Amino acid sequence: MALTDNELAAHLRSREESLLNPAVRRDRARVAALLAEDFQEFGSSGRVWTREQILDLLATETSQPLSMEDFECHQIADGVALVCYRSVRIDPLTHQPATALRSSLWTNQSGEWRMRFHQGTHSS
Repeated sequence: MALTDNELAAHLRSREESLLNPAVRRDRARVAALLAEDFQEFGSSGRVWTREQILDLLATETSQPLSMEDFECHQIADGVALVCYRSVRIDPLTHQPATALRSSLWTNQSGEWRMRFHQGTHSS
């Protein structure tokens, strides 16, 4: 059964929010279930990350929780959706917000939506 645009947006928002949760980020199996086998990420540093590199990195990450603002979801083809939002992290030292613009490409693989590509860019 196909999801409506609103249902798809809510579903993918939930999946994106889980990837912002520190407890989920450190759980390799939970993250692996959300990422496509051929996942790739372009980091804000310009580095390109593979699925395995991201799984290794997140398993040992110690970071502050992120929140999400300005969420948008657009189905760009059958079984393909583009998600864009702004993430916000409060710096524990300065208590100032640090934001990043984020975009993800999700694909429906065998009935499961999985992230295929992600990019984060620092913003002001």
